Amino acid sequence: MATDLNRVRNIGICAHIDAGKTTVSERILFYTGRNYKIGEVHEGTATMDFLQEEQERGITIQSAATTCPWEKDGHEYKINLIDTPGHVDFTIEVERSLRVLDGACAVFDGKEGVEAQSETVWRQADRYNVPRLCFINKMDKMGADWDFSFASIRSRLGANGIAIQLPIGKGNDFIGIIDLVTMKANYFSQDDQGATMTEGEIPAELFDKAEYFRNELIEKAAELEDVLMEQYLTDPNKVTNEQLKYAIRKGTIDIKCFPVLCGAALRNIGVQKVLDAAIDYLPNPTERPATKGVNPDDISEAMTRPHDPTAPFSALVFKVVSDIHGDLTYIRVYSGTLDKGTRVLNPGNGKRENVSRIFEMHARDRNALDAVDAGNIVAVIGLKSSYTGDTICDPDHPIILERMTFPEPVISMAIEPITADDKKKLGDALTTIRREDPSFRSNYNDETGETIIAGMGELHLEIIKNKLTRDMKIGVNVGKPRVSYRETILGTAKDVRGLFKKQSGGRGQFGDAVVTVMPMTPEEATAAELKMKDGIVFEDKIAGGVVPREFIPSIEYGVRQAAASGVLGGYPVINVRVQLVYGSYHDVDSSQIAFEQAGMLAFREAIMKARPALLEPIMKLVVTTPDEFFGNVSGDIASRRGQITDQEMRGNARLLTCEVPLSELFGYTTTLRSMTQGRATSSMEPLTYRVMPEKLKDLVLKK
Repeated sequence: MATDLNRVRNIGICAHIDAGKTTVSERILFYTGRNYKIGEVHEGTATMDFLQEEQERGITIQSAATTCPWEKDGHEYKINLIDTPGHVDFTIEVERSLRVLDGACAVFDGKEGVEAQSETVWRQADRYNVPRLCFINKMDKMGADWDFSFASIRSRLGANGIAIQLPIGKGNDFIGIIDLVTMKANYFSQDDQGATMTEGEIPAELFDKAEYFRNELIEKAAELEDVLMEQYLTDPNKVTNEQLKYAIRKGTIDIKCFPVLCGAALRNIGVQKVLDAAIDYLPNPTERPATKGVNPDDISEAMTRPHDPTAPFSALVFKVVSDIHGDLTYIRVYSGTLDKGTRVLNPGNGKRENVSRIFEMHARDRNALDAVDAGNIVAVIGLKSSYTGDTICDPDHPIILERMTFPEPVISMAIEPITADDKKKLGDALTTIRREDPSFRSNYNDETGETIIAGMGELHLEIIKNKLTRDMKIGVNVGKPRVSYRETILGTAKDVRGLFKKQSGGRGQFGDAVVTVMPMTPEEATAAELKMKDGIVFEDKIAGGVVPREFIPSIEYGVRQAAASGVLGGYPVINVRVQLVYGSYHDVDSSQIAFEQAGMLAFREAIMKARPALLEPIMKLVVTTPDEFFGNVSGDIASRRGQITDQEMRGNARLLTCEVPLSELFGYTTTLRSMTQGRATSSMEPLTYRVMPEKLKDLVLKK
C-alpha cells in the first residue's frame, strides 16, 4: 500500500443517528476490497459494528477504525477510515475522532436533511477545523427530496454547500447520479452490488437542471480561486474540469466550501464517487497546518510539529480499548517515525513508555507493522500510563499537543455489587471503563457506601451496565437514573471568615482565611481574563503578608475541595468567583492542613450567605411529529416544564425545537411513541444549566 503522504487520507464518516453512516462504511470496505461481502446493519453483520450490543441494537456505540486501499487515475491511495456513532450519548466518540482526522464525510438522510445531531457533529468539526464533504444518502427512500436536503445544508448549517452531483430520480425511481464536473450520468450495476459503474449522457428531462447547477458550481468555484475567476470573467465556456477540481479542492481544504454528493448506500449507488471525492477534494496530511502544541517545561511557549517523517516523533492518543493481550491504544502520528520496541515519553505525566507492538487496524482485526510514520492512524500495545488526549513523543524533543475537550456527564445512578467477589472486581472494571470512555465518571461515596456512575444519557448508562454484567461477568444491582445537578450562588457574600483552631496540648492547628464570593459565568471569566477551573475562579487579593505565600495554595485547595463536594446537596458548585481578601496566621501552629480547613470553612459559610441555588441540566429536544399530533405533543412538553423555541413544517410533519429539563425526560421516547401511534421521533442533547424553581429545589434536596 502507498506510504507517500500525498496518497494518504484520514477521513471519518459522521452524521445524525440513522442517516446511514455504517452502511456507507460497509460499502466502502466492499468496494476497496477490504471485505469480500457487504455486512448489513439491519442484519447485525456490519464489520464496523462488531460489539454484541451494537449488533443487537443496530446502532454504532464506539468509533471503529480501518485502513483500506483505493485506486484512482492509476495511483493507489491509502484511506484510514473511522466510522463514528450518531447517538448523542456517544458524542465523545465523534469528538475524539474529529480531533485526529484530516477530513470528514457528513452523511445526511435524503428525506430529513439536516437533523439535530447533524448540527452537533457539524459544530464539533468546526471546532477542530476539519474539511468536509456532504453526502445526501437514502435518495431511494420514500419521500426523499434532494432540493430540500441541499437547501437545509445551506440554511440550517450556514454552510457554503456546492452541489457536484444531482440525483436521477428519487424514491423507488432513483437509478443513478449526474456528475456536474464531467457533465455525465453515472449508473451502478445491481448485478455485482454496484461495483461496476457505467457512464452515459444526462437524461434530457434533467439537462436544464444540470446546466443550472453546473453554472452555479463554476460561479461558486471561481469565488474560491483567482486564476479560475479570471478565466470565468474572460470566457466561462473555456473553464476546464481540472481548473474546477483544483478550485473546489482549495476551497474545501480552506474550509470555505463543502462539496455535496448524493446516492443510496443501501442500493449501492454513489459510494465509489464518495471515495473519489475524498481523494480529489479532502487534504492529505501534508496539506493540513502543522500541528500545534506547547513546551512541557513552559506551557506559555507555543510549539509546532510539521507532518514530516524526518521530524522528531509526536503522536496523540485518541482512544484506549482494553484487551486480553494488553490495552490497545489508538494513536494518530503527527510527525516523525515510530518503530516497534521504541521508548517514548508521555510529557503530561513525565513517564516513559515502551511501544512493544504496532498494528494497522481493520475494525477488530489487526495487521502487525514494524514501523509507522507521520500522517497515519494505528493502534499500539505497551502503553500503561497514557490515556485519551495524552501526547507521546520523542524523549529528547518533548511537546504536549493540543488536548481535546470532554463533556460533563448529565445523568447518574447508584450501582452496588451483589457479592463480595463482585465487589472486588467492580473497582477494577470501572477503572477500565473510565480509561476507555472519558465521558464516563464513577466515584465511591464513603457516607452511603454507594458507588455512583455518571454518563451522557440513559442509553449510555444502560450500555455501561450491560458491559459490567454481560462482558465482565460482574453481578450488580442498579438504582434509577438520577440527574447530575450543580450548585451556584445568586448573590454576593463579602468578608466571610473561616477560622480553624485546635489546641490539644503541645503544637496546635491554626488557619484563618477571609473570602468574598460572587457569581461569575465562564464567559465573564474569559472577558475579564481570569482563569476558571472546574467552574471556580480563585483570586489571591492578600496584601501586606497577613497570610504567608506558602499557605495560599492550601487555601485554594480547600476552597476547590469544598466546591467539588457542594454545600446544599453534595453537588459540585460552579460559576463562582472567590477572592481571598484577608486572614491571619500563627508562627508555630499554622500549617498547610490548617489553612486547607480554613479555606473549606470560609467557602462553605460564604456560599450559604450568598443565596445558594440549584442548577438543573436543560436539554435541547427536537421532536418530528405528524401535524395531527401537534396539540398532544406540545401539551406534553408544556407539562414537563418545557418550552418550544422554534418550529417549522416539513411536508406534513412538524419539527419542534424545545428546551426541557432533563429530570422531566426520563422515558420520554416511550411516551412520545404511544401518544403518536409510533409515528413521531425525537432526539436530545445537553444545552445548558439553569436555576431550578425554589419549590422543586426543596423536593430534590429532601430526597
